[in-house]
Amino acid sequence: MIRALVLMHIERGQVPRTAKQLAAMDEVVDVYSVAGEYDLVAIIQSEEYERLAEIVTEKLQSVDSIRETTTLMAFRNYKFLM
Repeated sequence: MIRALVLMHIERGQVPRTAKQLAAMDEVVDVYSVAGEYDLVAIIQSEEYERLAEIVTEKLQSVDSIRETTTLMAFRNYKFLM
């Protein structure tokens, strides 16, 4: 599986509603509200890079309360390598 971490700036007052929208998407593994520069972090998972690209550039961008995103591609999960 290929994973990406998507860090998001959300419109003021829309974090809970947006988090629920994201959590309802099949490809979203986890959604976290966070402190600091970003409002939400979503972990997205897919079997193919092309599908992951569609999710990030099309599906997530269709959520009107998401103002801006930064996407980090995950290379390796060290927790499961031990």
